[in-house]
Parts: sequence; structure tokens; C-alpha cells
Amino acid sequence: MDFLSPELLNQLGVALELIVALVVGLTVAFWIAMVVWVFRDIRLRTRDFFAWILAALLALALGPIGVILYLFLRPKETLAEVYDRQLEEEALLRDISARRACPQCQAVTEADWLVCPHCRTELRRVCGSCDKPLDLNWVICPYCATPTGQPAALRDNRPVAPLTQVSSAPVQSVPAEAAIGSPDAS
Repeated sequence: MDFLSPELLNQLGVALELIVALVVGLTVAFWIAMVVWVFRDIRLRTRDFFAWILAALLALALGPIGVILYLFLRPKETLAEVYDRQLEEEALLRDISARRACPQCQAVTEADWLVCPHCRTELRRVCGSCDKPLDLNWVICPYCATPTGQPAALRDNRPVAPLTQVSSAPVQSVPAEAAIGSPDAS
């Protein structure tokens, strides 16, 4: 057995020790990296210090199995994602509250509409001085400082045209032949 000389065995032993040291070093580095990753990840997801320590200890004690358990148990959203979602919800609520709706039929209206086009409900009135639309509950025009105690038409002694003109004349019934278009109907 010439090929197994003590010098060759010594070199194989040194190479084996180096490989084992390298594998152990990489395993320890990987284990520490897992603990650091879990700690950083949990800090992004919660402000609870106890949860930080518990997650890091789980990864430290159980290694890859602890990381897998952590992945199952961690909060699904980061604090930044929660904050962004809350900002989006607030923006949507602000948009919804900024939309004007008719008090009668709840149809969406525009800020400069005077009358609801769906049900003819008066939404705003026009300022007699600057002709800007005013809310019905305003007591003064914010554009020209004219008091709005009554509609502009009444202040200027002009007749006010009603929004819906209802005739007080009795409704006349039309015979069915005339409505269909008989020759004697003109």
C-alpha cells in the first residue's frame, strides 16, 4: 500500500478538516443570517418588542424550521403597507365626502349646479350681486359679501319663477278616438 503514505494521509486529513471547517462556518453564517433576516422582517411588521425577541429566538433555536414557523405566523402586511392602505382609504373617504348629493334623490351633483337635474330640487341659489352659486344655508355671499337673507329675485322685486310649474287648471280628458288620431280630431 504505497499510495497511502503518511504524508498523503496527512494532506487528506488537512483537506478534510478544511472542508469541515468551511461547511461549519457556512452553516453558522447561514444560521446567523436567518436570525438577522427574521429580526429585520418582524421589525418591519410590528412595533411589539416582545414579538421581535420571540421571532428571533424562534429562528435562533430552531434554525430553518423556526424560520418556516415564523413565515406561517408573521403578520401578512408590513407597517408601511398598512400605512399606505390607510392613506388610500382616507383619500377614498375624502373623495366620497367631497361629492355632493341631492338631498331629495341622492343623485351625485356638481358644485355649481343650482337644481338637481333628476328631481328638480333646489340645491343652490344665485347671488344677486355677483351671480355665483351659493349654498342654501349661507347667510352671506363669500365672493362679494352680499347678505343672502332672501333670494336675489325678491331683493330686486323680480318675480320668482318656481322650479316646477304646476298648473292649477283642471286636467281635461281626451276621448280615446281623438288621442289615437281619428279624422275628426284636429
